[in-house]
Amino acid sequence: MDIWITYVATVLLLMSTPGPSQLLMLSNSATNGLKRGLFTAAGDLSANLLQMLAAGLGLAAIIAASGTALAVIKCLGVSYLIFLGVKMIVKAERKTTRAAPQANRKALWIQGFVTSAANPKAVVFFAALFPLFIDGALPFWPQFAILSVTYLTLDGLFLTAYGGSASWLAARLKGPARLWLDRIGGSFMILAAVLLGLKSLQDAR
Repeated sequence: MDIWITYVATVLLLMSTPGPSQLLMLSNSATNGLKRGLFTAAGDLSANLLQMLAAGLGLAAIIAASGTALAVIKCLGVSYLIFLGVKMIVKAERKTTRAAPQANRKALWIQGFVTSAANPKAVVFFAALFPLFIDGALPFWPQFAILSVTYLTLDGLFLTAYGGSASWLAARLKGPARLWLDRIGGSFMILAAVLLGLKSLQDAR
């Protein structure tokens, strides 16, 4: 229990600073509401789960060694987010004259998945984090499962809190204020792409 509490505290500290996934959650929830925004969170957590499994299966070293694959995945993710952000800003003017259709749930899931998967070095992160809290004298997979479920739960709660706040604010803004919210939402997507790009540059050094 002491190890688990320390792990929870560590994860909370790591999540205290908003990253690309949190910014995307803010944007999608403000535009589409929390219920649909949760599909973005589901996509993000799905990618995290696959990254955790890859770390648990010992694939971290392979992915870390594949510099070309990392670069391609990151470039695609950054380009995709910039495209979505610009598209949202361009369409913001139209939303003031007529109600715009909400984004497709599948599209929201894909956006969340791509944003998280665009940082494949998360596999390395999980591979480095989990062993700090795993007792070598005990079976590996039960401990790994507890750490994974705990991380996904905390991440899900954080994303829901971000999305709920953005959805609550969007429901109370009308007219020009709503227009600016849509512009800010698009800017958040572009900012998320910039953050991913900066991380890529830091990793390359």
